[in-house]
Amino acid sequence: MQARRASRELTLILFSQLEKNIDKYKPEDFEKIVLKSVRTLISSSQEELNLATSGLLEVSEFIEDYENNHPDNLKRPIEANNIPVQIPLTSDMAGRIKNILSVCDKTLNALEIAEISTLSQKEEVKDYINKIAETFREKKQDIDNIIRELAFGWDLERLFKIDKDILRISIAELVFIKDAPHKVVIDEALELAKKYSTDDSPSFINGILAKVVERYV
Repeated sequence: MQARRASRELTLILFSQLEKNIDKYKPEDFEKIVLKSVRTLISSSQEELNLATSGLLEVSEFIEDYENNHPDNLKRPIEANNIPVQIPLTSDMAGRIKNILSVCDKTLNALEIAEISTLSQKEEVKDYINKIAETFREKKQDIDNIIRELAFGWDLERLFKIDKDILRISIAELVFIKDAPHKVVIDEALELAKKYSTDDSPSFINGILAKVVERYV
């Protein structure tokens, strides 16, 4: 994961924790909130991974017991090794396979959180988080007015907060910071929407940001 990508994701996590009055926060507050949020994510990820691992062990034990107790192996000499047997694809087994896939997802998520946690300590990541957050604090009215103008037919207050925060981060970068390629900013905004928001969010955000580039950049 690149440093800038980690900065954007951590800024999104930061924004989710901020109260409406962003003027009350200082740069050191941003850093404390990010650190606390990352620790919470790591703790949650560890708990999920422990639960998922226990589920994977259950599947492993089921397969081992099924093989040991299969008629083809029960009639073999005690000292002989088991021979492989077919596992019936029953609804029960399908459920167990689904659990394995869930374990894989949780493992990948835990690894990604660990990577984000490591990157969150890098100065370039901290600096860019602060840069985005400070830009939004200074230009909040302008940024929200852009969203109001371009999100035709949508009340800003009724937008999903996660979508609104992704747009705020992206607009801060595109219109005011201006040191990352437009395509990179938009592509990573869409990835955040896919990861954290609804199925319709990437299309909505893409449409707004395309208009931002057309009119303001």
